[in-house]
Amino acid sequence: MSSHHIIREKQEPALYIHELGTFNEEYLGQLLEWSPTLIVNGPVYEKVLSMGLKVDAVVSSGETGAFQENTKVISAGKEALDAVLDHLIAERYPAVNVVDVQSNLRELGSYIEAINIVVFTGTEKAYAIKKGFKVWKPKGSIFRIEVLSYFETSNLRQEESGDFVVIDDGFVEFNFSTEYLFISEVL
Repeated sequence: MSSHHIIREKQEPALYIHELGTFNEEYLGQLLEWSPTLIVNGPVYEKVLSMGLKVDAVVSSGETGAFQENTKVISAGKEALDAVLDHLIAERYPAVNVVDVQSNLRELGSYIEAINIVVFTGTEKAYAIKKGFKVWKPKGSIFRIEVLSYFETSNLRQEESGDFVVIDDGFVEFNFSTEYLFISEVL
């Protein structure tokens, strides 16, 4: 018996590499596993090519270079990340994974209604959640939650450091009164 998984275009989140820094290449391989649309920031283009990856689009703020055949150029007259998000929304992508050296998710708040964004750094995975969000996590998993308003959660204990630790293997549920809650998971 065999199983088949049909991949539809835009079914997987696009992957945008803004800055690699010390990002784990093995983890990057996991993000690339289902062959998402790969977009890279111009300054990291050569590094990504040296890793043997096929780049679908490069964000450029005017510089031109020798890009792979069939590589699209996304013009960034403004912040590169904004240009990528505008492009993906226009192309009707439902989600994007962003690799960067820092999580700037709160600054992307105006995009959250239009596209699901997950920002990966070398140490964490950050995303915005809506009311009633729940996720299964093993005991000891660590969340960092930007507490700007009252929220309730199950199966988490707040540590003196401000981090929230999963008490037991199982679901963690979040309830809050704001439209979104910005959280990150320590990798």
